[in-house]
Amino acid sequence: MVKPRPLPEPFAAGAFLVRDALAAGVDPGRLRRLDLQRPVHGVRVRAEEDVTMVGALMPLLRSDQFFSHTTAAGLWGAPLPQRVQLGVHVSTAGHAALMRRPGVIGHRAAADVATTMAFGARLSTPERSWWECASVLTVRELVAVGDALVGRAGLTTIDGLAAALLRGHRYVTVARAALELVRVGAESAMETWFRLAVVDAGFPEPELNVDVHDADGVFLGRVDMAWPEFRIAFEYDGDHHREREVFRHDHRRDNGFVVNDWLVVHATALDAARPALVFERLRQAFEARRRGA
Repeated sequence: MVKPRPLPEPFAAGAFLVRDALAAGVDPGRLRRLDLQRPVHGVRVRAEEDVTMVGALMPLLRSDQFFSHTTAAGLWGAPLPQRVQLGVHVSTAGHAALMRRPGVIGHRAAADVATTMAFGARLSTPERSWWECASVLTVRELVAVGDALVGRAGLTTIDGLAAALLRGHRYVTVARAALELVRVGAESAMETWFRLAVVDAGFPEPELNVDVHDADGVFLGRVDMAWPEFRIAFEYDGDHHREREVFRHDHRRDNGFVVNDWLVVHATALDAARPALVFERLRQAFEARRRGA
């Protein structure tokens, strides 16, 4: 088999439009060779490249179109439930035609909608994407997205999220309920879930990502959630805690907590399905502190 002729720049890498390649003089037969994928109609990309649906759609976006809703939130790094990751949300600003393609969920937006350029495409700002997600997420899921956006990455603030709300909109009640629960400090969706579940179970709201020191001021470690006045910590152990070095670090840290009279309650993903036992351990920790008071 004859090796296909290399494509000229800018078609040698990444997704590109067939019409642009033809306009640049690429032979139509070259675009039918098996070394090119056809992820969506009118788009080609080299077969060895791992292109997502979002990447395949990027060349098709008009200047008035942008990725929005959960698609934009996912690009910003927000945690999303699997059920909303099937389609790609594309919004059109103004009155021009919506994008209508298989796998695309089209939306209409105001002409002055807040967007930005990032990851090689135009998309909703972090604040706008959070607000848009109110139409497809539950309150708790929207809290997790908000926690991620105002958290370690510092993409926005709680005030920024509040400013994105549209009064009188049908989803404003969901957004407001979630906004009341968004906090700075949670570093994963599971940490958000346990924080909300702990409060729902009747415990005081914990502080997040607390630095713990001994009586001499020596740093012992940082915990996901804590009630410093009770010297109680709550840790969510994700899968990375199974790694040998992380496991050893956790044990060294917990030993320091023990000798400094801290009670640490650990939870895993299994406890999210059946939290009664871990909450009973937390209740016992509070009871022990109150008896010792």
